Amino acid sequence: MMLQLVHVVCCLLLGKLDVLVKEEEGEGPRIKTRMLQLESLFTHFHLSSKASESVQGQSPPPHTQTLPEFIQHVRKLTGLRKEDVYCNLRIPDQVQTAKDDINVVILTGHGIFCIDIKTWRGTVSAHKQTWHVQVKEEDQHFTNTCIEQTEDPLRAIMTKTTNLCNHLKRNGVSVHQNLFFPRVIFLSPDCDLEEELRKRKELLSHSQIDDFLRSFREGYMTWISDALTPSWLSGHLSYRQIETVRNVLRSVGTWDLVRLHCGDQLKGDYQGCQYIAVNRQEMDALEFSRVRTLSADSLWALLGHTPQVTVKMYKRGSHGWLGKSPSATTTIPSNTFVIFRVSGDETDAKIPASTIHSITLSI
Repeated sequence: MMLQLVHVVCCLLLGKLDVLVKEEEGEGPRIKTRMLQLESLFTHFHLSSKASESVQGQSPPPHTQTLPEFIQHVRKLTGLRKEDVYCNLRIPDQVQTAKDDINVVILTGHGIFCIDIKTWRGTVSAHKQTWHVQVKEEDQHFTNTCIEQTEDPLRAIMTKTTNLCNHLKRNGVSVHQNLFFPRVIFLSPDCDLEEELRKRKELLSHSQIDDFLRSFREGYMTWISDALTPSWLSGHLSYRQIETVRNVLRSVGTWDLVRLHCGDQLKGDYQGCQYIAVNRQEMDALEFSRVRTLSADSLWALLGHTPQVTVKMYKRGSHGWLGKSPSATTTIPSNTFVIFRVSGDETDAKIPASTIHSITLSI
């Protein structure tokens, strides 16, 4: 409707200019130029309106699940208990120095599924030691192609799966290697695997996710019977093995988490604080609080004191009728730095205590 109205106005204006051309023949060339300029202007407006309409008509890109959303989806479709689905477990390697995390570990009677999650968009292809992710960004006038190189995710998850197998053995739990299943799941519906990669059973695209998860539910009754049958007879995990694996996985650490007052969260390793002695085997959370009024801070400054932050420390696993109660409380200067190594960084970050809301410590 809007375009029709613009077209009518354009025709009326161009018609008036045509009359002026006929009446004022002496200034014909100049007026004709104006008419062409005006006609060009309306033509450009007409095309721009169509372009904006085409952009508005496009459907928004499909939503790609986050890791917490995927975990909820896993529990919903599989019917597995909470203690059989683990997130971001950091498994030590052979020399127990480096710790690479596995995004999701699912424990079933059929075996242990080690899953890494990728949210890549674009066309994924394998090239010797690295993989390429090709993303095309289409604009109104051109197409921009970006190719990003990344490490081989299949080789990475297979290495971490082997590390988990060895970690269980070091803790007295012997599970045969063929009961470990490495998988890489691509969550984005806009991720397209090349033909050779689609043949690999370890790689699951977005369209295969739900069928893969439902397969756990379909065999659930079989897993219960397997749990009561010796593993050497059934070829699956026995009930006793499942329970011992659970006990080891519960003791595997994940990332520490810093929550800031601004709402941001930082994942990494807590390194320490000058005024706080932390034993992470006994303590699982630190809560920071301070008087937030400007007048209180100004009063402290006038008296020659540095504003203070109160830190409450909570014991691991201590839950009461009214929730967790702090096991210890201390007060530190608000300009004290907390040393934290953010995941992926090569150097420690210094975070002012006044900006921290809480710190959750892994085992």
